[in-house]
Amino acid sequence: MRAVKIIPCLDVKDGRVVKGVKFVNLRDARDPVEAAAAYCREGADELAFLDIAATVEARGTRMDWVKKVRQAATVPFTVGGGIRDLSDMEELFALGVDKVSVNTAAVRQPELISQASQQFGSERIVVAIDGKKNPPGSKFPRLEVVVKGGMEGTGLDIVEWARKVEGLGAGEILLTSKDADGTREGYDLEMTRAVAEAVSIPVTASGGAGNLEHLYEAVVNGKASAVLAASIFHFGEVSINEAKRYLSERGIPVRT
Repeated sequence: MRAVKIIPCLDVKDGRVVKGVKFVNLRDARDPVEAAAAYCREGADELAFLDIAATVEARGTRMDWVKKVRQAATVPFTVGGGIRDLSDMEELFALGVDKVSVNTAAVRQPELISQASQQFGSERIVVAIDGKKNPPGSKFPRLEVVVKGGMEGTGLDIVEWARKVEGLGAGEILLTSKDADGTREGYDLEMTRAVAEAVSIPVTASGGAGNLEHLYEAVVNGKASAVLAASIFHFGEVSINEAKRYLSERGIPVRT
């Protein structure tokens, strides 16, 4: 097993890191520059910066916010939210961003994934997949892809979409359960495992971490290559070092 990555997530709205439950009821958490610097000092393997209102507000990524956080970050840095085309990606890479994450734009224009991977390299292209569970007997897939900040269903089956984005050249998948997001009740292990076992590229589990055991479960039961979390780090309940020590003591290889 490769070393599992620990990735704090900066969900940014109006220039502040926020956190909600199931993508709504956002509350202020902290300053993004301060958070980025602190997480890098604590040993984060990567940072994820998501401009969560960009797509809903029909605008591009706020480059001024990204630039400030990039200057504070000393680890690989992924940016998502409001990325619509190759020129948006090029502008982010010029700012020093390591990877870009596309979600709604990838569903709308799947060819964007292949174009981006060919132009910039698949290792720099992350496809974010937000998903929800539908009840048995629904006319929709049990595990359905949602877009526009989780506000819009697509009718796409998550596993089928994950296989497709891998085939189009995505280097990683960032998988978030809308149902679990912010609940602190644990990652959606069924969803995580279904996707991780369907593809050969790394899958990052996101949505629902509430304690250290949840991180362990995402790797062992969910087969995730990395764990992304927000609340437990933002509000000082768990440190990056504590997370790494806990996983290491339970036999999970981590980066030191």
